[in-house]
Amino acid sequence: MTDLFADRYRLERRLGAGGMSTVELAFDTRLERYVAVKLLAEHLAQDSSFVARFRREALAAARLVHPNVVQVFDFGLDDETGRQYIVMEHVDGQSCAEILRDEGHLGVEEAVDVLTQACRGLDYAHRNGVVHRDVKPGNLLRSRDGGVKLADFGIAKAAEQSDITKVGSVVGTAAYLSPEQARGEPAGPASDLYALGVVAYQLLAGRLPYDAASLTDLARQQDSGPPPALDRLNPEVPRSLAAAIARALEHDAEARYSDAREMEQALRDGVRGIAPAPTTAATRALRGDETATQMLEGTAATTALPRSEARPRRRLEPLDEPPAPRRPVGGPPRQAQPAARRRPKRRGLRRFLALLAIVAIVAAGLAIYASTDNGRQKTVQLNRDIRGDVNQTVDSIKQLIDDNTR
Repeated sequence: MTDLFADRYRLERRLGAGGMSTVELAFDTRLERYVAVKLLAEHLAQDSSFVARFRREALAAARLVHPNVVQVFDFGLDDETGRQYIVMEHVDGQSCAEILRDEGHLGVEEAVDVLTQACRGLDYAHRNGVVHRDVKPGNLLRSRDGGVKLADFGIAKAAEQSDITKVGSVVGTAAYLSPEQARGEPAGPASDLYALGVVAYQLLAGRLPYDAASLTDLARQQDSGPPPALDRLNPEVPRSLAAAIARALEHDAEARYSDAREMEQALRDGVRGIAPAPTTAATRALRGDETATQMLEGTAATTALPRSEARPRRRLEPLDEPPAPRRPVGGPPRQAQPAARRRPKRRGLRRFLALLAIVAIVAAGLAIYASTDNGRQKTVQLNRDIRGDVNQTVDSIKQLIDDNTR
């Protein structure tokens, strides 16, 4: 068992090496699978503050489970060698650094496929509160089946405030540092998007956007202006895609994409010839006020509709004043009749209708009676009496109508 690292892993061959760690291909004897074991540099294990941060960040990285993120299986300290280690999923393939070394650059469709998968991994990590801080081609791994995974979450943050690092220094490969990182400011999700924009530029142009010899030189070039347009360096790159990548390389963090999901969509649109909308100070301010605007408009459903279907806002206009009542010449103004005085007319109308119904019923009954086998003289007399009664009743009804409709 002495040949096993941490009494579990059989180290077979080196996969890569860097300033902070080396990566070994190992066989997990307990679960019987191949894994990648990252061995941190020996001098880092002497910094107790780094070790504490490393454990905390490794635990946060182990909670990230996503198809575009390298899974962390284990971490700890090997007592025999005194090395801090982290055990990760082994990706059978190449890193983007190796692809660039072998091929120089990638085609448009191939590069966008790699970048959009990386965007999905970053979006998942950012939504879970984890910032990578060291996005670069060496940490983008592409398997043989084309899947792309982001590796090395958390290590850069653990070393960011290490006692071993010098005051004011930054962690991460200098060429991929955002302007705010180059100034020594804390890194955020926008910094990861900037670094991914540098990777995108390199995958399509075969060179870095800024060829700086030092961190100071890099900061000077970033302040001087944007790098050369991608479509000029590589005619195969659509201008819309070049604009989408240039948006990720904006000097101002607020001028970049709001999140990795937006950047992914912009890359897909760029391939189809759709350039991202230009950002201004006003649009950046509207991003922060979007929620308040929706509340003021009173409906989230309206803001969710497309522009062509959204209802236009109504302007506040003064209400028309009701026309003033006409005053009779030479007399006082006529006052409106209260509602209580209008009620008797309605009651009189209902009484009229009821009386009309009663008259109809009585008239019908008398007519039926008159048609029976009684004497003719009696029948004539009744008809004459009825006619007189009906005429009188009609006159009364007319008078009632005039009284109630005046």
